[in-house]
Amino acid sequence: MLSYITWTADPVAFVLPVIGREVRWYGIAFALAFAVGVWLVGKEWKNEKLPPPWFEKLELYVLISAIVGARLGHCLFYAPHYYLVHPLEILKIWEGGLASHGGTLGIVIAIWMYSKQVTKKSMLWTFDRLVVPVGFSAAFIRLGNLMNHEIYGHPTTLPWGFKFTRSREWYLPPINELPTHPTQLYEAFFYVLISCICLWMYWKRKDYKYEGLIFGVFLIGIFLPRFFIEYLKNVQESFEANMTLDMGQWLSIPFIVAGFYFACKGLKERAKQLKIR
Repeated sequence: MLSYITWTADPVAFVLPVIGREVRWYGIAFALAFAVGVWLVGKEWKNEKLPPPWFEKLELYVLISAIVGARLGHCLFYAPHYYLVHPLEILKIWEGGLASHGGTLGIVIAIWMYSKQVTKKSMLWTFDRLVVPVGFSAAFIRLGNLMNHEIYGHPTTLPWGFKFTRSREWYLPPINELPTHPTQLYEAFFYVLISCICLWMYWKRKDYKYEGLIFGVFLIGIFLPRFFIEYLKNVQESFEANMTLDMGQWLSIPFIVAGFYFACKGLKERAKQLKIR
């Protein structure tokens, strides 16, 4: 009977000839995440016959804001004492260090600008369409973390525990080479699940007609599981060791609250419109 999984995957997918630059699975996962998101949102755009220039600008806004926000989020949320002293190190994104909460905040700011400058519609109008495939994209990122042997959990006796042999921290206390929770896969599962729900809400129920409903359900489905999975994770930064809730949980709470608010707002709008009919 399987008692654990020994994870020996190489984080490097291949090395580019001549220049010798490594291409890591994490980078490939990030590219796939963006490609899948663009393809699915493009389907929505065609379904509603929306202006193509809006879509082209949305791609640019989201790509830049996600990368910049995720990088600044990691640097300022998790290691400000280092990056504020060494600001040029923030630019070394190829060395790793991206925070999903930072990426989310970056996208929120970008959609605010996009809504004012491009569509002249509400931010919720854009978010109800944009978030439908985001769970799939987030799942790709977590698979990239799995390939990197990072962001895993506490030791476990469950048969699907992973031994992350390429992680330096895995050999040190309190883990001491024990099988651990593959929290990357836990999160990826919930992210795929919420995207499937959002796809169903968009295509089958046409819930994008009720502003904020899909967006609210998405926020709950992403950040509520994330909040509880954090209890299984190892401390990412030393300052979190004595915290009742870790940084990921504190940053998740506002998104969960916002999710319930927008979901309720959308449900009220839906009930109102159904009553009118």
